[in-house]
Amino acid sequence: MDQVEIWHRPSCSNSRGALQLLQEAGIAPVVVDYVAHPPTVARLRQAIADAGLAVREAIRSKEPEFAARGLGDPALSDDVLLEAMVAAPILINRPFVFTPKGVRLCRPPETVLELL
Repeated sequence: MDQVEIWHRPSCSNSRGALQLLQEAGIAPVVVDYVAHPPTVARLRQAIADAGLAVREAIRSKEPEFAARGLGDPALSDDVLLEAMVAAPILINRPFVFTPKGVRLCRPPETVLELL
């Protein structure tokens, strides 16, 4: 399989599970610590669209940062949410996995199997 990438957070069980499933399938993905190296707004917007999600489906609403930034306001635009997610990447839901077959937010981790 061509290059596979995972936006990974080692402390997240879903992220660890998806990575393990990739490795068990013989795939050595490019592992991106998206908190240390956040995507651009354009890349994040494209990843969310390619995964077939709305922006609000890709934001971690249970993070304290979400409430601290007042992001629960339904009047906020996708642009505002995307900017907040890039500024505080802990708000990006995980793990996003990118393969030649598509992009998925792999929650639960077994979702990654759709991409193999």
